[in-house]
Amino acid sequence: MLTRRFGRTGHLSTIAILGGAAFGRVPQPTVDAAMQLALDHGVNHIDIAPSYGEAEARVGPWMPRTRERFFLGCKTQERTREGALAELSRSLARLQVKAFDLYQIHAVTTMAQLDEATRAGGALDALREARDRKLTRYLGITGHGFDSPAVFREALNRFDFDSVLFPVNFVQYANPVYRANAEALLATCRARDIGVMAIKAITRAPWGDRPRARSCWYEPFESPADIQAAIDFTLSQPGVTGICTVGDTDVLPHVLDACARFQPMGASDQEALIGTAERYAPLFAPA
Repeated sequence: MLTRRFGRTGHLSTIAILGGAAFGRVPQPTVDAAMQLALDHGVNHIDIAPSYGEAEARVGPWMPRTRERFFLGCKTQERTREGALAELSRSLARLQVKAFDLYQIHAVTTMAQLDEATRAGGALDALREARDRKLTRYLGITGHGFDSPAVFREALNRFDFDSVLFPVNFVQYANPVYRANAEALLATCRARDIGVMAIKAITRAPWGDRPRARSCWYEPFESPADIQAAIDFTLSQPGVTGICTVGDTDVLPHVLDACARFQPMGASDQEALIGTAERYAPLFAPA
Protein backbone atom coordinates (compact mmCIF):
# COMPACT_ATOMS: atom_id res chain seq x y z
CA MET A 1 0.00 0.00 0.00
CA LEU A 2 1.11 3.55 -0.72
CA THR A 3 2.82 5.39 2.14
CA ARG A 4 3.14 9.11 2.81
CA ARG A 5 5.38 11.02 5.18
CA PHE A 6 3.38 11.86 8.31
CA GLY A 7 4.59 15.42 8.59
CA ARG A 8 7.61 16.20 10.72
CA THR A 9 7.41 12.83 12.49
CA GLY A 10 9.11 11.44 9.40
CA HIS A 11 7.10 8.23 9.65
CA LEU A 12 6.02 6.81 6.30
CA SER A 13 2.42 6.02 7.19
CA THR A 14 0.23 3.88 5.00
CA ILE A 15 -2.63 5.88 3.51
CA ALA A 16 -4.99 3.56 5.40
CA ILE A 17 -4.63 4.29 9.13
CA LEU A 18 -6.37 1.62 11.16
CA GLY A 19 -9.17 3.25 13.16
CA GLY A 20 -9.73 1.61 16.53
CA ALA A 21 -13.31 2.87 16.69
CA ALA A 22 -14.35 -0.27 14.79
CA PHE A 23 -13.21 -2.49 17.65
CA GLY A 24 -15.17 -1.08 20.56
CA ARG A 25 -18.17 -3.40 20.56
CA VAL A 26 -17.07 -6.56 18.77
CA PRO A 27 -15.59 -9.78 20.18
CA GLN A 28 -11.90 -10.60 20.22
CA PRO A 29 -12.01 -13.01 17.25
CA THR A 30 -13.50 -10.26 15.07
CA VAL A 31 -10.75 -7.86 16.09
CA ASP A 32 -8.12 -10.55 15.53
CA ALA A 33 -9.35 -11.09 11.99
CA ALA A 34 -9.40 -7.35 11.29
CA MET A 35 -5.90 -6.86 12.70
CA GLN A 36 -4.55 -9.67 10.55
CA LEU A 37 -6.32 -8.24 7.50
CA ALA A 38 -4.74 -4.85 8.15
CA LEU A 39 -1.31 -6.43 8.49
CA ASP A 40 -1.87 -8.37 5.28
CA HIS A 41 -2.55 -5.04 3.54
CA GLY A 42 0.66 -3.61 4.98
CA VAL A 43 -1.04 -1.09 7.30
CA ASN A 44 1.53 0.39 9.68
CA HIS A 45 -0.34 3.10 11.63
CA ILE A 46 -3.07 2.73 14.28
CA ASP A 47 -5.32 5.42 15.77
CA ILE A 48 -7.15 4.41 18.96
CA ALA A 49 -8.73 5.94 22.06
CA PRO A 50 -10.11 4.90 25.45
CA SER A 51 -13.48 6.32 24.42
CA TYR A 52 -13.77 3.56 21.80
CA GLY A 53 -15.38 1.01 24.09
CA GLU A 54 -13.22 -2.09 24.50
CA ALA A 55 -10.90 -1.24 21.59
CA GLU A 56 -7.75 -0.82 23.66
CA ALA A 57 -8.31 -4.12 25.47
CA ARG A 58 -8.95 -5.89 22.15
CA VAL A 59 -5.85 -4.49 20.41
CA GLY A 60 -3.63 -4.84 23.49
CA PRO A 61 -2.88 -8.57 23.03
CA TRP A 62 -1.47 -7.80 19.57
CA MET A 63 0.99 -5.17 20.72
CA PRO A 64 3.70 -7.33 22.37
CA ARG A 65 4.38 -9.02 19.02
CA THR A 66 3.55 -6.20 16.57
CA ARG A 67 4.50 -2.98 18.35
CA GLU A 68 7.47 -2.33 16.08
CA ARG A 69 5.27 -2.67 13.00
CA PHE A 70 2.91 0.16 13.95
CA PHE A 71 3.07 3.89 14.49
CA LEU A 72 0.72 3.99 17.49
CA GLY A 73 -1.46 7.01 18.21
CA CYS A 74 -3.79 7.33 21.19
CA LYS A 75 -5.99 10.11 22.60
CA THR A 76 -7.54 11.64 25.68
CA GLN A 77 -10.86 13.42 26.15
CA GLU A 78 -9.80 14.57 29.61
CA ARG A 79 -9.37 18.32 29.81
CA THR A 80 -7.19 18.66 32.92
CA ARG A 81 -3.51 17.83 33.31
CA GLU A 82 -4.20 15.31 36.06
CA GLY A 83 -7.06 13.63 34.23
CA ALA A 84 -5.16 13.35 30.96
CA LEU A 85 -2.04 11.90 32.59
CA ALA A 86 -4.14 9.32 34.43
CA GLU A 87 -5.95 8.36 31.24
CA LEU A 88 -2.66 8.07 29.35
CA SER A 89 -1.37 5.68 32.01
CA ARG A 90 -4.48 3.51 31.76
CA SER A 91 -4.22 3.40 27.96
CA LEU A 92 -0.57 2.32 28.10
CA ALA A 93 -1.54 -0.53 30.42
CA ARG A 94 -4.50 -1.69 28.34
CA LEU A 95 -2.49 -1.58 25.13
CA GLN A 96 0.46 -3.32 26.81
CA VAL A 97 3.02 -0.76 25.60
CA LYS A 98 5.57 1.48 27.30
CA ALA A 99 5.02 4.56 25.16
CA PHE A 100 3.02 5.97 22.27
CA ASP A 101 4.33 7.48 19.08
CA LEU A 102 1.55 10.10 19.11
CA TYR A 103 -0.72 11.31 21.90
CA GLN A 104 -3.61 13.62 21.07
CA ILE A 105 -6.14 15.90 22.71
CA HIS A 106 -9.35 14.25 21.51
CA ALA A 107 -12.76 15.55 20.42
CA VAL A 108 -12.08 19.29 20.44
CA THR A 109 -15.04 20.69 18.50
CA THR A 110 -15.46 24.27 19.77
CA MET A 111 -13.33 27.23 20.76
CA ALA A 112 -14.58 26.80 24.34
CA GLN A 113 -13.26 23.23 24.41
CA LEU A 114 -9.97 24.43 22.95
CA ASP A 115 -9.74 27.07 25.69
CA GLU A 116 -10.36 24.41 28.33
CA ALA A 117 -7.72 22.04 26.97
CA THR A 118 -5.02 24.67 26.42
CA ARG A 119 -5.40 26.72 29.61
CA ALA A 120 -2.84 26.46 32.42
CA GLY A 121 -3.36 23.10 34.11
CA GLY A 122 -5.23 21.76 31.08
CA ALA A 123 -4.70 18.66 28.98
CA LEU A 124 -2.04 20.34 26.87
CA ASP A 125 0.18 20.55 29.95
CA ALA A 126 -0.21 16.78 30.32
CA LEU A 127 0.82 16.21 26.71
CA ARG A 128 3.93 18.32 27.15
CA GLU A 129 4.82 16.43 30.31
CA ALA A 130 4.22 13.07 28.63
CA ARG A 131 6.60 14.04 25.85
CA ASP A 132 9.22 15.18 28.35
CA ARG A 133 8.87 11.83 30.17
CA LYS A 134 9.20 9.98 26.83
CA LEU A 135 5.72 8.48 27.14
CA THR A 136 5.03 9.84 23.67
CA ARG A 137 7.18 11.28 20.92
CA TYR A 138 4.67 13.55 19.19
CA LEU A 139 1.58 15.56 20.11
CA GLY A 140 -1.65 16.08 18.18
CA ILE A 141 -5.22 17.33 18.30
CA THR A 142 -8.41 15.77 16.94
CA GLY A 143 -12.06 16.65 16.54
CA HIS A 144 -15.32 16.50 14.65
CA GLY A 145 -17.85 19.14 13.79
CA PHE A 146 -18.50 21.86 11.27
CA ASP A 147 -16.13 24.28 13.00
CA SER A 148 -13.22 21.87 13.45
CA PRO A 149 -11.02 23.30 10.65
CA ALA A 150 -11.33 26.83 12.04
CA VAL A 151 -10.83 25.60 15.62
CA PHE A 152 -7.67 23.77 14.63
CA ARG A 153 -6.21 26.75 12.82
CA GLU A 154 -6.53 28.60 16.12
CA ALA A 155 -5.08 25.60 17.97
CA LEU A 156 -2.01 25.75 15.77
CA ASN A 157 -1.64 29.44 16.64
CA ARG A 158 -1.49 28.47 20.31
CA PHE A 159 0.76 25.39 20.11
CA ASP A 160 2.89 23.72 17.48
CA PHE A 161 1.06 20.38 17.28
CA ASP A 162 2.69 17.66 15.19
CA SER A 163 -0.61 16.37 13.77
CA VAL A 164 -4.29 17.13 13.32
CA LEU A 165 -7.25 14.85 12.65
CA PHE A 166 -10.50 16.19 11.18
CA PRO A 167 -13.27 15.33 8.67
CA VAL A 168 -12.48 15.50 4.94
CA ASN A 169 -15.07 14.16 2.53
CA PHE A 170 -16.74 15.30 -0.66
CA VAL A 171 -20.23 15.65 0.82
CA GLN A 172 -18.93 18.00 3.50
CA TYR A 173 -16.90 19.92 0.90
CA ALA A 174 -20.13 20.87 -0.88
CA ASN A 175 -20.54 23.50 1.84
CA PRO A 176 -18.31 26.38 0.69
CA VAL A 177 -17.58 27.63 4.22
CA TYR A 178 -16.47 24.22 5.43
CA ARG A 179 -14.41 23.67 2.30
CA ALA A 180 -12.66 27.04 2.55
CA ASN A 181 -11.76 26.47 6.20
CA ALA A 182 -10.61 22.90 5.52
CA GLU A 183 -8.44 23.97 2.60
CA ALA A 184 -6.94 26.77 4.70
CA LEU A 185 -6.13 24.32 7.50
CA LEU A 186 -4.55 21.88 5.06
CA ALA A 187 -2.45 24.70 3.61
CA THR A 188 -1.24 25.62 7.09
CA CYS A 189 -0.36 22.00 7.78
CA ARG A 190 1.62 21.74 4.54
CA ALA A 191 3.50 24.94 5.32
CA ARG A 192 4.37 23.78 8.84
CA ASP A 193 4.99 20.11 8.03
CA ILE A 194 2.12 18.85 10.20
CA GLY A 195 0.71 15.38 9.63
CA VAL A 196 -3.00 15.16 8.74
CA MET A 197 -5.34 12.25 9.36
CA ALA A 198 -8.68 12.56 7.58
CA ILE A 199 -11.77 11.03 9.13
CA LYS A 200 -15.28 10.32 7.82
CA ALA A 201 -14.03 9.91 4.25
CA ILE A 202 -16.85 7.53 3.29
CA THR A 203 -19.70 9.29 5.09
CA ARG A 204 -22.94 9.18 3.12
CA ALA A 205 -25.27 10.84 5.64
CA PRO A 206 -26.24 10.99 9.31
CA TRP A 207 -28.48 8.16 10.47
CA GLY A 208 -30.98 10.62 11.85
CA ASP A 209 -34.04 8.78 13.14
CA ARG A 210 -33.37 5.70 11.00
CA PRO A 211 -32.21 2.45 12.58
CA ARG A 212 -28.42 2.09 12.40
CA ALA A 213 -27.53 -0.68 10.00
CA ARG A 214 -23.80 -0.36 10.75
CA SER A 215 -21.82 0.09 13.94
CA CYS A 216 -20.39 3.46 12.88
CA TRP A 217 -22.39 6.47 14.07
CA TYR A 218 -22.84 7.76 10.52
CA GLU A 219 -24.19 5.99 7.45
CA PRO A 220 -21.22 4.95 5.31
CA PHE A 221 -21.07 4.38 1.60
CA GLU A 222 -21.09 0.63 1.03
CA SER A 223 -20.72 -0.16 -2.65
CA PRO A 224 -17.08 -0.65 -3.70
CA ALA A 225 -17.43 1.99 -6.43
CA ASP A 226 -18.81 4.61 -4.05
CA ILE A 227 -16.18 3.82 -1.42
CA GLN A 228 -13.42 4.06 -4.03
CA ALA A 229 -14.59 7.45 -5.27
CA ALA A 230 -14.96 8.85 -1.76
CA ILE A 231 -11.52 7.64 -0.68
CA ASP A 232 -9.85 8.78 -3.89
CA PHE A 233 -11.33 12.24 -3.29
CA THR A 234 -10.15 12.52 0.30
CA LEU A 235 -6.67 11.19 -0.39
CA SER A 236 -6.35 13.63 -3.31
CA GLN A 237 -6.65 16.68 -1.06
CA PRO A 238 -3.20 18.29 -0.74
CA GLY A 239 -1.78 17.78 2.74
CA VAL A 240 -3.77 14.69 3.74
CA THR A 241 -1.42 11.94 4.92
CA GLY A 242 -4.02 9.20 5.19
CA ILE A 243 -7.55 8.27 6.20
CA CYS A 244 -8.64 6.65 9.43
CA THR A 245 -10.55 3.54 8.40
CA VAL A 246 -14.25 3.04 8.97
CA GLY A 247 -15.81 2.23 12.35
CA ASP A 248 -17.41 -1.01 11.11
CA THR A 249 -15.52 -4.28 10.71
CA ASP A 250 -17.75 -5.51 7.87
CA VAL A 251 -17.07 -2.41 5.75
CA LEU A 252 -13.39 -2.33 6.70
CA PRO A 253 -12.20 -4.81 4.01
CA HIS A 254 -13.72 -2.64 1.27
CA VAL A 255 -11.96 0.45 2.67
CA LEU A 256 -8.60 -1.33 2.83
CA ASP A 257 -9.04 -2.58 -0.73
CA ALA A 258 -9.93 0.94 -1.91
CA CYS A 259 -6.82 2.37 -0.26
CA ALA A 260 -4.73 -0.31 -1.93
CA ARG A 261 -6.24 0.71 -5.30
CA PHE A 262 -6.06 4.47 -4.70
CA GLN A 263 -5.53 6.64 -7.76
CA PRO A 264 -5.25 10.44 -7.49
CA MET A 265 -8.44 12.20 -8.57
CA GLY A 266 -8.06 15.17 -10.91
CA ALA A 267 -9.56 18.56 -10.15
CA SER A 268 -12.42 18.25 -12.65
CA ASP A 269 -13.42 14.84 -11.33
CA GLN A 270 -13.31 16.17 -7.78
CA GLU A 271 -15.66 19.00 -8.68
CA ALA A 272 -17.98 16.58 -10.48
CA LEU A 273 -18.10 14.37 -7.38
CA ILE A 274 -18.83 17.35 -5.14
CA GLY A 275 -21.65 18.15 -7.56
CA THR A 276 -23.36 14.89 -6.58
CA ALA A 277 -23.35 15.76 -2.86
CA GLU A 278 -26.96 16.97 -3.00
CA ARG A 279 -28.00 13.30 -3.21
CA TYR A 280 -26.68 12.76 0.30
CA ALA A 281 -26.52 14.76 3.54
CA PRO A 282 -23.55 16.32 5.34
CA LEU A 283 -22.71 14.82 8.71
CA PHE A 284 -21.94 18.26 10.13
CA ALA A 285 -23.93 21.44 9.61
CA PRO A 286 -23.29 25.00 10.77
CA ALA A 287 -24.74 25.90 14.15
